[in-house]
Amino acid sequence: MPEINLRQMAVNQSGTITAVRVGGELGRRIREMGLVPGTEITVKQRAPLNDPVALRVMGGTLTLRNREADHITVDVAD
Repeated sequence: MPEINLRQMAVNQSGTITAVRVGGELGRRIREMGLVPGTEITVKQRAPLNDPVALRVMGGTLTLRNREADHITVDVAD
């Protein structure tokens, strides 16, 4: 399965997070939201200008700005 940046995922595309490549406060915040390696996610929607993106994570919905999604690497399902 190919690895891509979360920002590059299409609507209704699913995958598994492989890495969160940011530290500090932003990295801590992303991890506290449950976005850690091994977590399965699905892109559910994008705003009209593609920012933010709505994700389905562990049965809930979560939104991220593209600048936050840029730090997350995902192994996408075919």
